[in-house]
Amino acid sequence: MIVDAANVVGSVPDGWWRDRRGAAERLRDRLAAEGVPGRTGPVEVVLVVEGAARGVESVPGVRVESAPGSGDDHMVELVAGAARDRPVLVVTADRELRRRVTELGAEVAGPRAVRPR
Repeated sequence: MIVDAANVVGSVPDGWWRDRRGAAERLRDRLAAEGVPGRTGPVEVVLVVEGAARGVESVPGVRVESAPGSGDDHMVELVAGAARDRPVLVVTADRELRRRVTELGAEVAGPRAVRPR
């Protein structure tokens, strides 16, 4: 599962814009602690960060990728390079990104897929 950190944290108006890095770290920590709601079995979670959130470290259970440029472009590269024997789920609400990754065979889900119920 590839998570668009900026899109997911930006989907809730909780003041994330005052501390983008901290918001990405909270998302990472929640995913590491709680897993992915509604998903059973092992799930490889890749959290893609960009901009002010670059440099957030990986933790057990969540690999963090700092996009060198556009986060969307980096996620498309990750999908393109993913093993074809495993399903890939991209979590984002970005319509253009959803189109790009589905053309490569990925499934998509909105930010609610990784927010607590």
